[in-house]
Amino acid sequence: MNALSPVDVLQAVPADDELFRLSEAARGDAGVIVRVGAGDGEAHRSELERRLLEMGFVEGASVQVLHEGFIGRDPIAVQLDDMRVALRRREACDILVRKLDKPA
Repeated sequence: MNALSPVDVLQAVPADDELFRLSEAARGDAGVIVRVGAGDGEAHRSELERRLLEMGFVEGASVQVLHEGFIGRDPIAVQLDDMRVALRRREACDILVRKLDKPA
């Protein structure tokens, strides 16, 4: 199985869709998960990807940043579909999200 890199995903999605890594999100940002995993093949990265998938960070899941830590904005608390999860930004960098439009 040949996994797409985050760059390939960005190129495959129309330009009008705004994609970002969950680690770059600020409080209140919301979106839908497009991809989980760096695809670099390192053992510790694949273990992290497996754990994120087990927690529910899967393609199509909705996610919103609820809270940021005081020191370095780390960790972050996110609403993942119907549950709340806390994770470090270094872990969240493996999650690619398509930004949702904020209601007017």
